[in-house]
Amino acid sequence: MSTRSSSGWLRASRRKYLDIEIFSERVFNSHETERKGGAMATWDPDTYLAYADERGRPFFDLTAQVAADDPRTVVDLGCGPGQLTAALGARWPSAHITGIDSSPQMVEAAQRHASDNVTFELGDATSWQPDELVDVIVSNATLQWIPGHRGLFGRFCDALRPGGWLAFQVPGNFQEPSHRLLAQLAADPRFAAATAGVERPAAFDAATYLADLSGLGCRVDAWETTYLHVLTGPDPVFRWISGTGARPVLEALSDEQRPIFESEYAALLRAAYPRQPFGVVLPFRRVFVVAHKADSREAGPREADPRAEVPPCKGSSA
Repeated sequence: MSTRSSSGWLRASRRKYLDIEIFSERVFNSHETERKGGAMATWDPDTYLAYADERGRPFFDLTAQVAADDPRTVVDLGCGPGQLTAALGARWPSAHITGIDSSPQMVEAAQRHASDNVTFELGDATSWQPDELVDVIVSNATLQWIPGHRGLFGRFCDALRPGGWLAFQVPGNFQEPSHRLLAQLAADPRFAAATAGVERPAAFDAATYLADLSGLGCRVDAWETTYLHVLTGPDPVFRWISGTGARPVLEALSDEQRPIFESEYAALLRAAYPRQPFGVVLPFRRVFVVAHKADSREAGPREADPRAEVPPCKGSSA
């Protein structure tokens, strides 16, 4: 587990972030985001934003390590409802910040956070290509939903100006009880037919990403942090994961199946994460990568790995 200090900008931005989150929670009742197979999974901001500070902290821990002094163009791939993208506009007020998401509903919601230097548009990280080179690319808790996402790194680096920055964060907790129990219960014969083929997030360790981007000529800072979130209230771990990683599974179930599944899953999580006098501890490992492109590059443009099958990206997923 690592500990990193917070800058003054980080502390101020987190306060602003919380104000934006509270506003979003009052305004939006639900979003829909396309999932594999053509079905629609409903995103509920009330559920997702229940732990706004805990979910937002990795974003600020990531972007605090991006040492871009005065970028002109910044892109947030998988921006979701836009509240974190708006914080980038506060950090770099002279830059033009563009938030991109593949969900029309998310982009529509993000317009609430648009400003003179922050705009949002519909797009897909797997095919995104800027009209001009950019200074900073940020992607927060998005790439884990894209199979073969390592094949995109070459194109991302080619989209950066010399001296530009690529920063992303992905969850690394897919072997934890919260996910293992979800997969086991989803494979139960009562639910297996309904949950077959739903989205399954996956990511790699920091050393793998470090090697990938170092091989592309970048100077790379890669690390892993396990946050110990202390949660309160009824079934807090279930509330946490039902707004993110478990949502595709829950949405795939019928109205008759879902209450049964939720009751059993919540009971399994209570046993796996016992309540203590101060709350329920949810260890959450995350993988961070900040890559700095050299001022000049000898290699020519690189293409994404043609073998990588990459569906549209979705923001706000962890």
